[in-house]
Amino acid sequence: MMSGAKKKPTWNDLKRTIGGLDRDALLGLVHDLYVAHKENKTFLHARFGLGDDVLEPYKATISRWVCPDVMRNQDYSVSKAKKAISDYKKAVGHAEGLAELTVFYCESCRDFLGFCSVDDEVYFNALVRMFEQALKWIRQLDSDQQEHYLERLDSVHYRAGDWGWGVSSDMSELMAEYGFAEK
Repeated sequence: MMSGAKKKPTWNDLKRTIGGLDRDALLGLVHDLYVAHKENKTFLHARFGLGDDVLEPYKATISRWVCPDVMRNQDYSVSKAKKAISDYKKAVGHAEGLAELTVFYCESCRDFLGFCSVDDEVYFNALVRMFEQALKWIRQLDSDQQEHYLERLDSVHYRAGDWGWGVSSDMSELMAEYGFAEK
C-alpha cells in the first residue's frame, strides 16, 4: 500500500459528515439522490408510503424480468426480478407487501410458462424457492388475510403440473411443510 493512501470511507465517516449538514443541505442531498436514479425514487416512495400503489414499480420490474415480452426479443432474468423484492424489503419490508410481491412473482412465472416453453433449471428452481418465500410471508399474516394469497398460489400450483422439473411435487411438499392444506 502506498504511504499516505487514504482508507476506504465507511458508513461512520459518512454519518459524521451528514450529521454536520443543516436542514436545507440535507434536503438538497435527498433531492439529488431522488433525481439521480429511478431506484432511489422508488425506494423513497415506498419508504414513506407515497403514491397510490407503492408496489406497482416493484411488480413492473418482476413482470418484466420473469414474464418478458418475447415478441420484442426480451430475455428473462431471475436475479433482476428477485432484486425488486429485495429492494422492497429494504425500503419497507411489510409482510403483506412481501407476500403480495412473492405471490405476484409466482403468478408472473405461471403466465410466462403458459405461453412460452422454458427449459431452464435455474428458472424453475427460483420459482420453487419463491413459492416457499411466499408461503413464509403468508404464514406471518393474520388468518383472514392468508386465504386470498393461498388461492392465488393454488392457481400457480395447479398449472405447475404442466411444467416438469418436479415443480408441482416440490410445491405440494412445501404446502404441506408450511401447514397449508391443498384445496
